[in-house]
Amino acid sequence: MERVIAPDGEKIVLHSTGTGPDVVVVHGGGVTIEPYRRLAAALAEHCTVHLYNRRGRADAPARREPYTLQQEIEDLGAVLTHTGAAAVVGHSSGGLIALRAALTLPIARLALYDPAVSVDGIFKADFLPAARAALRAGKTARALAIVGAAGNPQSPASRLPLAVQTAFTRLLLRHPVGREMGELLDMTLYETAEVAAHDGPPEQYAGVAAEVLFAYGQAGPPHYPRLAAALTPVLPRMRVLPVAGSGHDGINRAPARLVEPLTAFLTAA
Repeated sequence: MERVIAPDGEKIVLHSTGTGPDVVVVHGGGVTIEPYRRLAAALAEHCTVHLYNRRGRADAPARREPYTLQQEIEDLGAVLTHTGAAAVVGHSSGGLIALRAALTLPIARLALYDPAVSVDGIFKADFLPAARAALRAGKTARALAIVGAAGNPQSPASRLPLAVQTAFTRLLLRHPVGREMGELLDMTLYETAEVAAHDGPPEQYAGVAAEVLFAYGQAGPPHYPRLAAALTPVLPRMRVLPVAGSGHDGINRAPARLVEPLTAFLTAA
């Protein structure tokens, strides 16, 4: 493993695999790089894939306070400089980081999967006060249930009474992935606030010069195809890829119907 020196002197640990063009993956909120190892392995035959834990997780340094999106962009910039990569994959809140970074960093190819980007109020953050209140009260399962229902309105579970959703979430918290989501929930809420803070017209991204592949899971939340439609007129170098049968975690499952076009996009001359 290599270590990258961030602008503030902290060390970012790189987990790299594969051969071929360098690609940096920016993971989503509420998780570490672990769910992305299947994606990295699938791309590794054709790409050199670099994963790194964003701050406050696993082997990453602690977050600086107050948290800002600019800190994330600075860390990504340091990783790009160190690796020489010009291709980035961003998922969920990692997609917001990657897209904002593409306004200022030398990113030539940008692949987004369900990016947590809000334009014209597409993403609603009105659930944040209730989720924060529950978390402050030590009711992690309730807080996570509120976040899950807001993020997945297409799910039948989101229409169940909150008490029932909370009971199911308590079971999820017994699983390692769920436990990690609970432990990182406070950071996830701060990241969600940053998504809302950067809401605005889609034209704010007109300065992105990168080739963009916008992929979304057709079985996932309905706001992602709406977001793709809103960004298409201002990003003429963007192609939209609906992924059949995939939800928000489709990128972690790395199905061939996503990996094959993603590989072709990342390795194109």
